[in-house]
Amino acid sequence: MNLYLLYIDPGTGSALFSILIGAAATIYFLGRALIIKLKVILSGGKHSAASLEHPYVIYCEEKRYWNVFKPVLDEFENRKVNLLYLTSSQDDPVFDTSWSFVKAEFIGEGNRAFARLNLLRAGICLMTTPGLDVYQLKRSKGVKHYSHIFHSTSDSTMYRLFGIDYFDSILMTGDYQAEDIRTLEQQRKIPEKKLITVGCTYLDVYAQRIKEIPTEENHPFTVLVSPSWGPSALLTLYGEKLLDPLCASGWRVIIRPHPQSKKSEAAMLERLHARYKESKNIEWDYERENIFSLKKADIMISDFSGIIFDYMFLCDKPVIYVNQDFDLRPYDADDIAHELWQFKTIKETGIELKEEFFPRITEIIKNAGDSEALANARRKARETAWQYPDEAGKRTFNFMTEIING
Repeated sequence: MNLYLLYIDPGTGSALFSILIGAAATIYFLGRALIIKLKVILSGGKHSAASLEHPYVIYCEEKRYWNVFKPVLDEFENRKVNLLYLTSSQDDPVFDTSWSFVKAEFIGEGNRAFARLNLLRAGICLMTTPGLDVYQLKRSKGVKHYSHIFHSTSDSTMYRLFGIDYFDSILMTGDYQAEDIRTLEQQRKIPEKKLITVGCTYLDVYAQRIKEIPTEENHPFTVLVSPSWGPSALLTLYGEKLLDPLCASGWRVIIRPHPQSKKSEAAMLERLHARYKESKNIEWDYERENIFSLKKADIMISDFSGIIFDYMFLCDKPVIYVNQDFDLRPYDADDIAHELWQFKTIKETGIELKEEFFPRITEIIKNAGDSEALANARRKARETAWQYPDEAGKRTFNFMTEIING
């Protein structure tokens, strides 16, 4: 008798398992959708808010976006309006709350989450996730309206290609973001979306919380290095060239990599961790929230990351930026003819640091004092990109309910 052993390598096995989980989830949620459709038919075919299963839905793809949605969730809870909060993080902070009107559900990640979302029945679905109807995230026929809310005060075109093209509405942090969206709609001959400026939800949260963080006693002079990620980002391009002279300065240096770097640039981070493991003045910050490092920092060094504006708007302190050629080709911004607002504004509000000056970085930082011109530029940028402070949750709630109630 011959015995044949079937060997499946771990990578293939993982992929097959993911496909099976996705297929099972799809069958499950398809069954739910069919039951709801049957109820509608039996009730005379009337599509009421009740037949939608959930009039208001928010999807959170990762718990780091919790503060984007919290002011909105607070508003629904305070107004006693039911809302379903779907999350792909099993440890999302929402599960630590005891709300009565906001109901939370963990829907898994990847294919499992997409299966749930692609068969969703809702009046309006709000999310930070881009790429609707571009990749696996498809429009559900059971959703009346899809809305995207910005999780940054940066330009609206800094998404991968077609990132927000197929939403029905965009909730912006500032009016300036509308112009480029309209430009892309005209170029691509796609329908105009509703564009509403609501403000910045997470900055509303941070503005209050950063005041509550105690000021350090015997505060050491602190430099915060907080870049974006990818081949054009600060740590990827320069790494040791920048960090070595900072380490030698004796100042406290906090390095806060972009969250995506842990997933996409792990080898680079491991190399830098090993290089500075004995350096007592080097700290690494991987906390979900950036406000603790922002509060400690006396100055920030960054690139094109949106955290520059978090720091300027919340702390009102100058930044040093390292300019480089940024490859816009994978982004919607590549189709915009003029210079992006964020690049123009960084030049006006920050102090440029060129690579050839890295060895003299301590001298540059010591001389990087604030000025009235920089302070005025920061104030102008804040007024442009962060409108309606402390009102974003209320304005988002009002928009969502207007969509449903007409």
